[in-house]
Amino acid sequence: MEYSNSEVRTVTVRVLTDKPVRKTPYQVKGVFMRQYPDLEVISMMDGTYRDQFLYPRVQVKILNEQIYIIGIHEGVDPVIEIADRLDILDFGNITFQVFDTEVTTNADHFRQVDRLVRYRFLTPWVALNQTTGSRYRFLNNIERLAFLNRLLGQNIVFLAREMGVELNDKIFTKVNLTSMFPKPVDERFWGAFSGEFRTNFLLPNYMGIGNGITRGYGALYGMFNPKSFQFDLDELDDKMEEKDIEEKMAFAESELEGVSMKDVPKPRRNRVKKETIEKKPEKKPDKKSDKKSEKKPEKKPRKKPVRKSSKKVLTEEFEIELEDSFSEIDVSEDVAPEDAKFNSPEFHKKQHKL
Repeated sequence: MEYSNSEVRTVTVRVLTDKPVRKTPYQVKGVFMRQYPDLEVISMMDGTYRDQFLYPRVQVKILNEQIYIIGIHEGVDPVIEIADRLDILDFGNITFQVFDTEVTTNADHFRQVDRLVRYRFLTPWVALNQTTGSRYRFLNNIERLAFLNRLLGQNIVFLAREMGVELNDKIFTKVNLTSMFPKPVDERFWGAFSGEFRTNFLLPNYMGIGNGITRGYGALYGMFNPKSFQFDLDELDDKMEEKDIEEKMAFAESELEGVSMKDVPKPRRNRVKKETIEKKPEKKPDKKSDKKSEKKPEKKPRKKPVRKSSKKVLTEEFEIELEDSFSEIDVSEDVAPEDAKFNSPEFHKKQHKL
């Protein structure tokens, strides 16, 4: 079966430095913002296009102590531009000399195919957030695998729709994890998994999927030819041999499941509705007595949390949540102040002192 989709360009830049890079993606992006403030790629790192792109077009990863910059669709040309300008990266306490940059571009690595492609997670796949984690906790092992399989499939469908790729068939997924027990990630009650998955969709190497994309989580690598896998498997897989890894992964291997476009809602923002909701409480106190107006501010904080969690599909970390009902789903913008500015220079400075 052949698939004719719109072309989605991708680029991967590997930055070769004189020393191993033991920094976080936030710290690296902070240096880019400070040293190259006039480049177009900075606007795709500081949150300028946050409302326009639900999935980040430019991503920075630290893999095997090397910097990787990934550009997807609109992010390709800006990434190529900064790759040509990289010379010295000054982190304040340490400076890196850029010897060279390896640039790899593709025009066919974001499309549906008629076979299953094997991928390995280079960094933990943060599949569960606070909402999906609470649901996952009460499922049995078979249901958990189906839950994660469906969640991964919906993420891929969302990515295809976000990039304007038409799907002529279902997206099939089959996860193969090292453990059914999620590893806790920071204070957000996230749950991460390690392992592999298979799907009938070509994805760019090193791009992220799931929660924490901007933090470097969920980076994947297509095992089109396992012999070409260049990473240090001992380091990535806790010093286990590849045969042992595959045997361990077989413990949590799921059945093949399919997800179609109809199974994933189209996210939409309802800014106008939220503005009207905020204005209504301000008008009512003027018409009523002072005693009644004093009671209403106490009720406000009780109503807002319910609205935040009831219809949210996409969060600030660009993941998809499973919902019991897909009707009237929108994108919630009521996020915490720090989360709303997670890509801003101020947030970078607060999280990591350069």
